[in-house]
Amino acid sequence: MLAMSNPESTGPAFAAPSIPGAMRRAFLRRCPRCGLGELQESRFRLRTSCSVCGLCYRKEAGAMTGQMYLTAIITEIFTVLLVLAVFFLTDLDTLSSIALGLPLVVLFSYLVLPISMRIWVAVEYVTDRVGEAADRSH
Repeated sequence: MLAMSNPESTGPAFAAPSIPGAMRRAFLRRCPRCGLGELQESRFRLRTSCSVCGLCYRKEAGAMTGQMYLTAIITEIFTVLLVLAVFFLTDLDTLSSIALGLPLVVLFSYLVLPISMRIWVAVEYVTDRVGEAADRSH
């Protein structure tokens, strides 16, 4: 099945990947639609659109708010697991635990941010595609 063209896309039609396929492509820094174009200009900057298929990565201002929530949720889960590990597996006092944990949480958040940016582009692509299919069926 060919992907439906939309106003945000000016490139050729590509076979729509499965949801896991789109997520995998984004995780590997590739366009979730075609798998050929690069997603990022640099570690913390998304390209405007795919250079191969034309998929627009940021459709509107505020479209990446979900990515911020995704980063926060993943970092909070890591923080809870780290606190539990330090509490149950070490004999560190409170100040030492904070001195160890705070830099680890900040570093983890720094490492997760570009990944969540890419995953969020795939989530938006997949949900837009599902929404278009639902609109066509009515």
